[in-house]
Amino acid sequence: MSVPRPRSRNRSFLAVAAAGTLVLAWGGTALAAQQGPTTVEPAGAAFSAELVGSAVFTAGDVTITCDVSTSAPGDGNNLVPEAPDNHNPDGAVGGPINAPDFTDCTTNVFLVNATVTVNDPVWQMTMRHGSPSVATMLVPAAGIVVSTSGLATCTATVSPDGDAPIEGEWTNGDPVSSLAFDTTTPVSVEGGFGCPNTNEAGFSATYAVTNADDPAAPITVSG
Repeated sequence: MSVPRPRSRNRSFLAVAAAGTLVLAWGGTALAAQQGPTTVEPAGAAFSAELVGSAVFTAGDVTITCDVSTSAPGDGNNLVPEAPDNHNPDGAVGGPINAPDFTDCTTNVFLVNATVTVNDPVWQMTMRHGSPSVATMLVPAAGIVVSTSGLATCTATVSPDGDAPIEGEWTNGDPVSSLAFDTTTPVSVEGGFGCPNTNEAGFSATYAVTNADDPAAPITVSG
């Protein structure tokens, strides 16, 4: 996808969506203060995450809505760790996931279209038990780029200077658990007329998380 890159450069635009964190040793700095045990079950199960409703990115007066977003198992990703690694007495449990895609995207601006590109196909995700339980996706640096075309041509890069942990609230279900995001993240925007001029963007989305091996056995997070 090719998008013109005007000379002016603004700080802002999109955040993203979707579930977990862990490239740095079961949690990294974002989870360093966490205490207490976490168990994710069933051990070894593959899981999928599918958007419920829409994923919404906001920056200033610009809103981008995507109606389809999924993360499916494959290539050894989206797996609950095998026992005993599905239990951590001191904090989070996690591993690699296939990055969610974002398609069927529209904007609230007349004659402006949007495309969301995921640059890194593998992210990291952790889950930790608490009140509430929290799942964190670690979006790699510049891992998501949102481009608009039409009356406003903008290129927004999510956290271009470093990995971005995005936390969501985990709710156990039977048989489908859920993960809800309502957060912000830093972004950088290249563009001119009509492009937002802020230094962070909002992201909200809810995902249904299903056991892909046995849909009747929910993926759960406990202490």
